[in-house]
Amino acid sequence: MTKELKLLAEKCRETLLYDIIPFWEKNSPDEEHGGFFSCLDRTGNVYDTDKFMWMQGRETWMFSSLYNNLGKREDWLRMAELGASFMEKHGRDKDGNWYFSLTREGKPLVAPYNISSDIYATMAFGQISKATGSDHYAKIAVDTFNNIIKRSDNPKGIYSKSIPGTRPLVSYSMPFDICYLALEIEHLLDKEYVNNLTETFIRDMMNLYYDEESGLIPENNNPDGSISDTFDGRLLIPGNTIQAMWFIMDLAERRKDPELAVKAAGITLNILKHSWDNEFGGIFYLLDIKGYPVQQLEWDQKLWWVHIETLITLLKGYYHTKNPECLEWFWKINEYTWSHFPDPEYGEWFGYLNRRGEVLLPLKGGKWKGCFHVPRGLYQMWKIIEKIS
Repeated sequence: MTKELKLLAEKCRETLLYDIIPFWEKNSPDEEHGGFFSCLDRTGNVYDTDKFMWMQGRETWMFSSLYNNLGKREDWLRMAELGASFMEKHGRDKDGNWYFSLTREGKPLVAPYNISSDIYATMAFGQISKATGSDHYAKIAVDTFNNIIKRSDNPKGIYSKSIPGTRPLVSYSMPFDICYLALEIEHLLDKEYVNNLTETFIRDMMNLYYDEESGLIPENNNPDGSISDTFDGRLLIPGNTIQAMWFIMDLAERRKDPELAVKAAGITLNILKHSWDNEFGGIFYLLDIKGYPVQQLEWDQKLWWVHIETLITLLKGYYHTKNPECLEWFWKINEYTWSHFPDPEYGEWFGYLNRRGEVLLPLKGGKWKGCFHVPRGLYQMWKIIEKIS
């Protein structure tokens, strides 16, 4: 088994360095106006020039991270700075909120209704501040993080469609994002503040949001942690929760708490038993925690990021717990992932499959898919397997 894992680690490394990253280096830079094109078709041609701030932030973070962790390559730093300079020049409104999308030239298109833009801006400038030692970039990261904290109780602000007070559901997604960001820019924040933030998140995620009866974590809960018997309250997004579990495992390692890692691995296995498609294989995108019909029509799609985040989580689960069930599920999902998502003809990975596993959209990038989950996932898998081996 160790030999198989070592071969897979090499496959992840080679795919990352000689397939995925070159695809984005070749096709995404906008040398005329700065920033990146994220809307790339199967072959890498640009099919739309709009620029989405969270995609700009993700790609800037990715190349900064490569520079910081895999070698001080000037081409990677140049890519990171291409994104950061465009974001800094065009990305924010007068209050420091990051727009959702811009024209190719940098004119605002869609207002800052989605705080994901701010989240990935924080990550991008935090990581590039490490790469460059720039206090200016560091300040942008911290200012954006503080702005997220201010907006966290009502992230969409005036753009929210819900009526306050009628059904006050709470979600783990914002606490998760804030805690993840705090560790991303830990070098810029007060250590005690970060530790308090992580402890609060662990407590709430594994107790308040976790439903003991089902062994699952729905996307939204009543404020007391109970299940809201509504569409939103029963919604399970397997990829989101599984991704949160590998982060919990990282926190377990940080605080030297093996029992926490065991619980996170157990929740992951519960989710997979609930969300695996026994007929066609793959993990469903959206489900109802009680098995009722889901309102989102895309519920049965098989998405790239769900599968690669699950592979990360299962590897970390096995590393921390040595539970053979984690490894069994890992190989099952690993086989599905590598046989369905990579494009052997033009490189990179497809993002969207139908329930049967057929390519639904032949794009390599768009409004929601970019240079992030695949390269980050391959890097993590490579490095986790090295630790296991």
